[in-house]
Amino acid sequence: MNTTTKPKHIGRNISRIRELRGMKQEALAIAMGVSQQSVSNMENSESLDDDKILEVAKALGVTSEAVKNFSEEAVINYFNFYDNSSSQGNNIGAFGTTNYTFNPLDKLVEAYEENKKLYERLVQSEKEKVEYLEKLLKK
Repeated sequence: MNTTTKPKHIGRNISRIRELRGMKQEALAIAMGVSQQSVSNMENSESLDDDKILEVAKALGVTSEAVKNFSEEAVINYFNFYDNSSSQGNNIGAFGTTNYTFNPLDKLVEAYEENKKLYERLVQSEKEKVEYLEKLLKK
């Protein structure tokens, strides 16, 4: 019975973290000052030297430990933990802590209200156009 564990595939970890951060390979390549093909090659590599991992981690905005120890099972525990016990939310994760100085729900409601006003202005504009065209037709 073999109890040795398979080493983590660093390239897959980089790829998943990049995807979770909403980055394309091109964006990571630009941040690192390399080609997109270099990023693709890194993501296909089973291992990388520590200096390269540190460089990738900095470009992704994470620690090198986050790259090395990333796991799909643990991501839910680290990524998007929202503490709403105070008026300011804390997004705590493997990528650090983000302190919100606003309530995301308030921002959503604000955007809805702005879109509603824009829609009402567009409807009013269309009504005015119809009235104008009806006047032209009557003449």
